[in-house]
Amino acid sequence: VQFVSFEFLTKLVHNAMLYDSRIPTVHFICGGLAACSATVTVQPLDTLRTRFVAQGEPKVYRSLWHAVVTMYRNEGPLSFYRGLSPTLVAVFPYAGFQFAFYNIFQRICEWAVPSREAWMVNVENLVCGSGAGVISKTLTYPFDLLKKRLQVEGFEQARTAFGQVQTYNGFLDCAYQVARTEGLRGFFKGLSPSMLKAAISTGFSFFWYELFCNILGNHKERLEYQQHLRHTTPSQ
Repeated sequence: VQFVSFEFLTKLVHNAMLYDSRIPTVHFICGGLAACSATVTVQPLDTLRTRFVAQGEPKVYRSLWHAVVTMYRNEGPLSFYRGLSPTLVAVFPYAGFQFAFYNIFQRICEWAVPSREAWMVNVENLVCGSGAGVISKTLTYPFDLLKKRLQVEGFEQARTAFGQVQTYNGFLDCAYQVARTEGLRGFFKGLSPSMLKAAISTGFSFFWYELFCNILGNHKERLEYQQHLRHTTPSQ
C-alpha cells in the first residue's frame, strides 16, 4: 500500500505540478502521505499485535478471533484504532524521512560513483535504505513509544504481572506523564533494538522495491520492443 501510494503521488506531482518529483522535499511529503494511507489500513492489525505482545499471564486473549470479539464487545469498534493519532503524527515524518534520506543518500552515491555495475546498485539500495531507516527511526522514536503506550490501554488486568500499570488521558497526557516520571530518556526506551530492526527492515524494503521495479521495467521494455518489431517488420 505504501509504495503503491508513493508511486501514485510522485507521478501526480510530476504530471500535474511544476515541481521536480525527484527532489528530497517531494519524496518527504509523498512518502509521509503514502505511509498515512497504509497506516489507516493496517492500524487494527497493529493494535491487535501490540496487545498480544503486551499481555501477561493469565492471557486475556486466547486467539486472534477471540481478541477481535472481546475488544469489539468490551471497548467498541474504535478500540482497534487506539493510538491512531500519535501513529499518524509519527508515521508521516518517519516515512517522509525514510524516502527523503534514501533519495539524498542515492544522490550522494551517484555523485561519488557515477558509473556502477548492477550488483553495486543493489548493494547501494540496501545500504541507503538501512541508513535512511536508522535516521528516521531515531528522529521519530518518541512518537512510536507513545503510540504503543496508548495501544495497551483498556486491558490493564493483563498488565498487572509486569508491575505498576499506568493510565493516560490521551496523547498529550501520555507525553506529560512519561516526561515527568521517566525523564527525557523515557521517550527513547528500547531505541537500540528498534534501530537495528529499522536498519534491516527498511534496507531490505527499498532493496526489494528497487529490484522488482527494475525487473518489471526491463520486462515492459522487452514487450514494447517486441511489439515494435512486429509492427515494423514487413509481412512475407
